[in-house]
Amino acid sequence: MLVVTGTGTGVGKTITTAAIAALAVADGRRTAVLKPAQTGVLPGEPGDLDDVVRLAGGPITTRELRRYPDPLSPEAAARRSGIPAVEPAEVARAAGELDAGHDLTLIEGAGGLLVRFDPQGGGLADVAWSLGALVIIVAEAGLGTLNATALTAEVATRRGINVAGVVVGAWPADPDLAALSNLQDLPTAAGAPLLGVLPAGLGSVSHEEFVARARAGLSPWFGGEFDPETFAGRASAQK
Repeated sequence: MLVVTGTGTGVGKTITTAAIAALAVADGRRTAVLKPAQTGVLPGEPGDLDDVVRLAGGPITTRELRRYPDPLSPEAAARRSGIPAVEPAEVARAAGELDAGHDLTLIEGAGGLLVRFDPQGGGLADVAWSLGALVIIVAEAGLGTLNATALTAEVATRRGINVAGVVVGAWPADPDLAALSNLQDLPTAAGAPLLGVLPAGLGSVSHEEFVARARAGLSPWFGGEFDPETFAGRASAQK
């Protein structure tokens, strides 16, 4: 079981979740993806789980516990909508049920590790701790990402949560000096290895191309072929 969190909003959590799921499905693993709270999406509109299924393909079990129309944190969106908040215990139960019948269960959070689900302050960190699940931190490539990644990892450590590694969710086509330097420094910030770098724009490619790029961009830990030293060397040589 893996919990996918981010250093913020829009860093590529859904793409990373889909990439991990794509490799698992391609390797014949029964895969489930749980989205505790989808915000900013109306009933009947496609959400993050639809993107995961579209990109990863194959038989994937998906479950969304709450959907809120306002693009806010789950707790704030629940308060405005009048829809009940999702509680960490409910998320943990749903994850356990899915995990019992699958080889891999992915839980994709909303925003970062401390984003609130309910008025009591419960969130994804509580879910990860209660399940004893490993956390994947999805980070940005450029300036500022080291601090955000270090803060996320520090929160995880203080709460007794194990971070498996960090993935850059959207690597730019023309990386700047900060992005290139961060390839070396992100593992130190996270206190965990760099487990992948996924190119920006993956959400618009075909399923076949997505799987190929996911395999190239994710570590053998996920079933991919990514090597951080090789990638860093190639990226630097292009400048």
